[in-house]
Amino acid sequence: MQASSVLTLAATTQVSTELVIFGLYVFVLAVFLGFEVITKVPPTLHTPLMSGANAISGITLLGALVSVVGAAVTKSNILGFVAIVLATVNVIGGFLVTDRMLRMFGGPKKKKSE
Repeated sequence: MQASSVLTLAATTQVSTELVIFGLYVFVLAVFLGFEVITKVPPTLHTPLMSGANAISGITLLGALVSVVGAAVTKSNILGFVAIVLATVNVIGGFLVTDRMLRMFGGPKKKKSE
């Protein structure tokens, strides 16, 4: 099935109320679960946790690339391009934060004696 026919099918399909309620239930549950997990993390581990989360967001970049390649609609191409740019910024920021954290906790560098 081509991407354009999938988009057309998704636009014309009506979503049942039960599916919307189930989606909201999963979203609210994920928010509470995420809040509980993050509040239990000690402050010294917040930076590594966030840098890991930003690095994992490379999956978002892959999804954005896939959406741009298969899209035949101009709006989809624009949204895909914006997603690519934002995901790339997020991934690069995650690696920069990780590098800074590693330099901060790495200790002093030894000087070479000549």
